[in-house]
Amino acid sequence: MVHLTEYKKGLVAALSCYIIWGVLPLYWKLLEGTGAYEILAHRIIWSFVFMTILLGVLGMGPLLTSTIRDFLHHRTKGLLMVSASLLITANWCIFIWAVTHDHIVDSSFGYYINPLVSVLLGVFLFHERLSGLKWASIAIAFLGITGMSLQLGRLPLVSVGLALTFALYGAAKKKLHINPFISITLETLLVLPMALGYALWLYASGEGHFLAGSSMTDWLFVGAGIVTATPLVLFSTGANHLPLNVLGFCQYLSPSLSLLLGIFLYHEPFSMVQLTGFATIWTALLVFSVSDFREQRRKDS
Repeated sequence: MVHLTEYKKGLVAALSCYIIWGVLPLYWKLLEGTGAYEILAHRIIWSFVFMTILLGVLGMGPLLTSTIRDFLHHRTKGLLMVSASLLITANWCIFIWAVTHDHIVDSSFGYYINPLVSVLLGVFLFHERLSGLKWASIAIAFLGITGMSLQLGRLPLVSVGLALTFALYGAAKKKLHINPFISITLETLLVLPMALGYALWLYASGEGHFLAGSSMTDWLFVGAGIVTATPLVLFSTGANHLPLNVLGFCQYLSPSLSLLLGIFLYHEPFSMVQLTGFATIWTALLVFSVSDFREQRRKDS
């Protein structure tokens, strides 16, 4: 009974997390007129502020201090932390740019292929072994991306950029083995000087939108920290109470919601070429999921 209660708690947290991530384009669209880089700067600033408050409430200040000391004494860990910070910043930047420039469909495609890119990185960086079906899923995804690129006459840079940055970010985090709350605090801290500098420069030059007369815009900028940190807290809860295969399945909820928003709410183009590309990726993910489910059953038996 206790196990079932914990499972339900984890499932609600995971689903809530991925729903928030899936509808996040709605939030960034409200700030569309301010510019992607200004949104990014304030997302970093207010995420750091919110996470600092959260760590204080949770009594995790000493853990943050000891983690910083550890990184200062171990160069490899420090470099990995810097890499993670730059990668998640790049990922946020690409995603915000995509949303504010009518490329939500492309961003959803990127997050569909992200799990497969992560698996491929696991092979090369962590020497993980894959079953034949998982190799087949990666081959199908590669053919889908290649075919779509040839038909469009260009590489889907937004999609590939999002998938690569997030997969590499995940790989860096795997090597670090760090508390997620501490991690996001340090990641935003490391790029905070650049974000603050850019925001102050915009304000001084009269080109910034923060404290420029619109209280709604001001609150949306401040709220960027909350909408960034809240799903992280929910994800951490879900990860602690759910099996990895269930958590992995839930992750497809986010790009699915974003795809629906892009097509039906913002009326972004969705051609037969794109439909074919998506169908190929969905097939690859289905093959991968079947293989993963079989592996999990063998481990449990």
